[in-house]
Amino acid sequence: MQSAVLFASCDDDTKGIAVAQYIPEAPDYSDPTMWFTQENDKSGSGADVFYIVSTWTTDWTTADGRICHYADVHNAERRADMDKEISRIAGYMGVDNNFYSPYYRHISIESWAALNEDTISNRFRIAMADVRAAFSAFLSRRDPSRPLVLAGFSQGGKAVVELLKELPDDVAEHLVAAYVLGYKVTPDDTSATKNIRAAKRADDTGVTICYNSVADVRYIKPVISEPCVMCINPVNWRTDDTPATLADTITVAVSPEHNVLVVTGYSGAEYQPILGFL
Repeated sequence: MQSAVLFASCDDDTKGIAVAQYIPEAPDYSDPTMWFTQENDKSGSGADVFYIVSTWTTDWTTADGRICHYADVHNAERRADMDKEISRIAGYMGVDNNFYSPYYRHISIESWAALNEDTISNRFRIAMADVRAAFSAFLSRRDPSRPLVLAGFSQGGKAVVELLKELPDDVAEHLVAAYVLGYKVTPDDTSATKNIRAAKRADDTGVTICYNSVADVRYIKPVISEPCVMCINPVNWRTDDTPATLADTITVAVSPEHNVLVVTGYSGAEYQPILGFL
């Protein structure tokens, strides 16, 4: 495939002048280098986990001056960045399971920092096209009778919501759970499909587990957190405001009004702010 040049519309350029943009070459999901894979289910009693990574790229410029808002999955360094997150998730979701995570042309952190739903949605079409292609390749290779777990963080959570809307019935019947982490499930999302049902307890199956953490509700960013119709506390598996304690000093509680997790007693000092957005 050839990479493409796209001329931006005015909403991508504050001066109203079209800007040449670069779209990296699409991944070929028959190529094993386009996947992070661990097959750890030796007994055959585990599940298949399909995980969608969050946002690891920033806007970048090609040698000839074109701007790119997407991750280049053909760049080994960019894949290695994504592996930092994926490998940690595989460290617990992949235990005794078969774990598959595709590299995809996710949109940049600047795209999200614009706080503009239209900009995000327009750019996300390319990212979601990759996720769909990867999921189709994944389904074509797996034993369809095996339990299935879908999971994604932030931008990956948005992709999970979209996959749930398109999930065929014969796939949905094997869904153990879908994890939408660091993102929202809106009223429109739940009305679009029967496949999104809020988790209520730790032992629910076939449900969506959604939570998004803030230090205070005043830090809610609508593009990722609002409106949201569900939230469950993964520490005590409650959907009300009953608090739970984590690591002795951290308190985690659901805000039923906003459907987000409020986390107190945690500084987050190891994570540097990004563009005033994260």
